[in-house]
Amino acid sequence: MATGYTDDQLRERISKKLGIREFSYSIEGKSLDARKKTDIHWLIRVGVSSPQIGTGKPDVRPTITIPRKRRNESAVVVGSGPAGFFCALFLQEAGFSTTILERGTNVTDRARGIAIFEKTGRFDPKANYAFGEGGAGTFSDGKLTSRSKHISAERRFILDEYINAGAPEEIAYLSHPHLGSDTLRVVVENLRRRYEAAGGTIRFETRLTDLEIRNGIVVSAIGDTDQFTADYFVIAPGHSAYETYRMLLRRGVAIKPKNFAVGSRVEHPQETINIAQWGTPALAGVKAAEYRLSANPPGYLPVYTFCMCPGGVIVPASAYEGTNIVNGMSLYQRNGTFANAACVAAVNPYELVGENASAESVLDWVEALETAFSEYAATSGNRYGAPFCTITDFIHRRGPGAGRNTSYPLGLIPAPLWELLPETVSSSMRAGLVEFCRTIDGFDTGIIMGLESKTSAPVQVLREENRNCTGIRNLYVAGEGSGFAGGIISSAADGVRAAMAICE
Repeated sequence: MATGYTDDQLRERISKKLGIREFSYSIEGKSLDARKKTDIHWLIRVGVSSPQIGTGKPDVRPTITIPRKRRNESAVVVGSGPAGFFCALFLQEAGFSTTILERGTNVTDRARGIAIFEKTGRFDPKANYAFGEGGAGTFSDGKLTSRSKHISAERRFILDEYINAGAPEEIAYLSHPHLGSDTLRVVVENLRRRYEAAGGTIRFETRLTDLEIRNGIVVSAIGDTDQFTADYFVIAPGHSAYETYRMLLRRGVAIKPKNFAVGSRVEHPQETINIAQWGTPALAGVKAAEYRLSANPPGYLPVYTFCMCPGGVIVPASAYEGTNIVNGMSLYQRNGTFANAACVAAVNPYELVGENASAESVLDWVEALETAFSEYAATSGNRYGAPFCTITDFIHRRGPGAGRNTSYPLGLIPAPLWELLPETVSSSMRAGLVEFCRTIDGFDTGIIMGLESKTSAPVQVLREENRNCTGIRNLYVAGEGSGFAGGIISSAADGVRAAMAICE
């Protein structure tokens, strides 16, 4: 179908294809075919019901059934991001008494704290882009795609919950669905109300500081002001709560380094990307053009773009005061002036930190890099400004040049960005960017800024077959913070699977 098709046109196409006039239909799948710029169109799969086509069987979709029954068991879940929330919701519906501990504020206060930060530069440890209700994903593009395999049933369960909480129904059939930060804020709040109506408790501004473990069993979770006892404990810290990782290490939780990625953010006018991808500045029925790029230049680390935000903004995503990190965000309509994406190099922690690298030393390495970016920015008098240069200057290691227009709210600092990144990372990024500039017309006209260090957790928890932490029978670490998931859907699915394991 043409990108700007109407419902009447789709119905006419179905009618002509099947030779029927009376029918109802539902869209089962929809993806954009942009292989030829002269013929960009939607590929649409529909399910049709009509007395004129006789009997037929609808597609059977994998589903999850919550094992609801009366129980005298309780669970404490730390973190209200996708993994923690969906784990707690599942357990609460299954008859457990659950409490969510969230170190940050509710989503309304969080949005207010972020707005103040972007206006004044005053960082709030309880209301920022990393911590608060809904996790880091609440203030993002809200992508609902996942490369994880074998989670079809969990994905359906999660998407249905999002739709029931106010998400558009299109997320059930689009090939690359997203919610946008504006929609996510509404959905997150509605999901919390649903959880509380089911009897669940959520404690905001309550940070986990320690665990009491006896004989391989967690006895209690210790917060800033209170202590919480339960039968099961689920930690879903996200990828930024480094002090939580260190506490788990002190308490004997087995955690190892894993591969991750480090780099920066690139930004272009969205129209530049639209013209390069579509051959036109705008396309009826499509919000904004996207791209996904990867390169594996000989002798260098693999380089790829990550979390592309069409029509989005680059945001100051520091998890802690004294660090400087950037990330991307967009709204549902994706109608902003700029496009941005992470441009990162995949790194092996043992090659980066040393063959004796431990989880602790890798955390120290990443944190030191984030602090170094903050200290560099502070020399300009703007601790949360983003060091930047043009993509061309980055490739040729020259400049830095003059300021540019940007979506970043706290200002740009001209800098030799290639010198702020580790040499193995920056040299690989230069080689990758050369290929990206050949792939997308106008890519070389963009800018590159800041430190992107949160594509995934740099460590991974060791888990048993039934998903509990090795050696601790009633402790589960789920979501991005476990090192087994990345993104909203895979993290939420990991939380659901933790809940299912507990139920079993």
